[in-house]
Amino acid sequence: MTWLRIMKLPFAHEMREIDRCAIEDYGIPGIVLMENAGLGTVLMMERELGTAVDSFALILVGPGNNGGDGLVIGRHLHQRGCEPVFVFVVAPQSLQGDAARNVRIVQALDLPLFIFDSSEAVQSLSALVTNLRSGGKPCYAIVDALLGTGLTREINGHIAELIGLINTEAWASAIPKVAVDIPSGLNADTGLFQGACIRADHTATYSCAKPGQLLEGGRDVCGRLHILDIGIPPAVFTALAIQQKAVTARTVALSLARIRRSSLSHKGNNGHLLVIAGSLGKTGAAILSVKGALRSGCGLVSLCCPHDLNAIFETSLVEAMTIPLATAHSATGMESVLAIEQHLAGKRAVVLGPGIGLTEATVQLVLHLYQTVPLPMVLDADALSILAHHKDQMQAPPGPRIFTPHPGEMARMLGVSVATIQHDRIGAASSACQLFDREAGQCTVILKGAGTVIASSRGQIWINTSGNPGMATGGMGDVLSGIIGALICQGLDPQEAACAAVYLHGVAGDSEWERVGIGYTASELADALPQSIQQFNS
Repeated sequence: MTWLRIMKLPFAHEMREIDRCAIEDYGIPGIVLMENAGLGTVLMMERELGTAVDSFALILVGPGNNGGDGLVIGRHLHQRGCEPVFVFVVAPQSLQGDAARNVRIVQALDLPLFIFDSSEAVQSLSALVTNLRSGGKPCYAIVDALLGTGLTREINGHIAELIGLINTEAWASAIPKVAVDIPSGLNADTGLFQGACIRADHTATYSCAKPGQLLEGGRDVCGRLHILDIGIPPAVFTALAIQQKAVTARTVALSLARIRRSSLSHKGNNGHLLVIAGSLGKTGAAILSVKGALRSGCGLVSLCCPHDLNAIFETSLVEAMTIPLATAHSATGMESVLAIEQHLAGKRAVVLGPGIGLTEATVQLVLHLYQTVPLPMVLDADALSILAHHKDQMQAPPGPRIFTPHPGEMARMLGVSVATIQHDRIGAASSACQLFDREAGQCTVILKGAGTVIASSRGQIWINTSGNPGMATGGMGDVLSGIIGALICQGLDPQEAACAAVYLHGVAGDSEWERVGIGYTASELADALPQSIQQFNS
């Protein structure tokens, strides 16, 4: 499978078009694709779970083509000496098309088939498994072929009860659970649960990963995600303009290859970043942002800060330069605008906002800089809060703007609830791009969280694949803003820098997660950045 195809993340309707094109335009029978999907899944299971000989497998069969895939999986397990036990949640004769043809094959083979189409029947599943185990064979796997990527309605009734039983019963907890294409109940586009949702140990997804598998709870319920080639021609993926892509190690390696240093490199070659941040009680945010930039290879970093807090920054950031500003109340305001504008000379990018405060003077300064500075500008924290309350003053900016909101900040920026943001993270990030950059096409929005979404006002979407729950602690976003600024200073365009920074941020977090688990700090993550970047330079 080509790397380009692995990157693409089609929505459910796009995946339907991919299947249609392969079948109708290229003449590949749907039953051939179904056979390839089922056999590929069994081969994956053998790699991950070992041999299936002298065992039985529970195959949960739903009403559509997903159920048909499950039937093929059962047949190929049977070929390998495993007894497939098919559990239908609908009458077998109700299946149609290619799935129906596979029902007839299973019936001709006289393989065990049970119908669990009511709540009463579902309650007897545990007894069925106990009876099967009494014969001395272990259960090789539970194969979830109930509901596929086209699911949009809430799951209820006996199917929801079956999913709940598989997720919670003690006998099921020790049995590997393999989802067919997607865990049943997971929305392929959003990562939300449509009521109940299978919690899989492995997911065999076909042709491409789906956005929902990388977003929200999707990452948890998919377990290990395996992308399987089922024989759809590469030309199908090339022809369809899929805007959603995954940020992977490969994409970041290609980006970082463009900023590798020669033996003649010096600090001036690697860019000079201006950070405007910090106020009384929020000096840590500024320090972390500068540290993120320095640890990401930025040649020079200068910090504009309130003069009465300068001693804190001088002692905490010995490798950075500080620019003490004449300010009132330990917060930067419009009285410092001329000094800041003078120090824009020679800089390649600006980070604005970490811990800068929310005084009225600061509000006016942030709005002025947003509207007038032509350099690429990373907007974080307090700057986002200020802009959220002054959207009417966010006309087309004179240079690229990179917004880095968490869901709460995004909710304020769009004037909706956090729940609305989380219900459609891709849609929210895309909407913000269009709202804040109606004309120039220079906006990038990074919606932070599980499966961080990076959206471009040109319509492109990226979803990050690195990171872990240990990053849910204060200061992480400040480090990220510094990384983005540093990568822009080293020559990446703002959108590319945003994607690479988010991924590197997550990789550094993953190294700390592996080292200590929950409890590592943003400062420790920043210190892990050089080693994380070095992985791409070796």
